[in-house]
Amino acid sequence: MSETQCCENPPTLSTRSVGIGCVAEIGGLKAHIAGPSDAKLAVLLVSDVVGYEAPKLRKLADKVASRGFYVVVPHFIYGDPYVPDNPERPNAVWRQSHGTVCFDFQFKSLSV
Repeated sequence: MSETQCCENPPTLSTRSVGIGCVAEIGGLKAHIAGPSDAKLAVLLVSDVVGYEAPKLRKLADKVASRGFYVVVPHFIYGDPYVPDNPERPNAVWRQSHGTVCFDFQFKSLSV
């Protein structure tokens, strides 16, 4: 996170599915997945510090999927979104607990 803009007006998070997508496990991570599984093209959407539980992000994934793309929004922050109202975990503390992570994805065949 380079700036605080995404933290100034955080969304209300929801674990419920929104729209046409669903939550499934893919590559060892929970992810919001939308679109036809036989699509020829895929889009990987990556969330900011609030994670994939932001309803507008999932709605965006659904909108892209409605154009025929297979869309995956992985839950890279493992159920620990940044919560601006938590005084015990200010931004600097939250960032230390998440560090920098490098993922090595190998998309051979995805089955959901």
